Amino acid sequence: MPSPVRLNPRKLHLSKWTAVQPQRKELHFLVTRVLLPDDPAQPITDVEMEAVYSHRRFILPWKALTDTAVWRQGWH
Repeated sequence: MPSPVRLNPRKLHLSKWTAVQPQRKELHFLVTRVLLPDDPAQPITDVEMEAVYSHRRFILPWKALTDTAVWRQGWH
């Protein structure tokens, strides 16, 4: 079993990701925005992802990127 991915949510901006199971021809993604909470004392919970192929954007909890069954860090 692969070791869990350790991420710092503040360093995710413009990081590259590959979907393990591509859908709609979307394989490669960028984190285009780290969504900061209204209260700076609260932790970061979400990021905005953009598909390189279609430019479709969506919000994702940043911790979902640690699931190696769904995401791989970098472009593969």
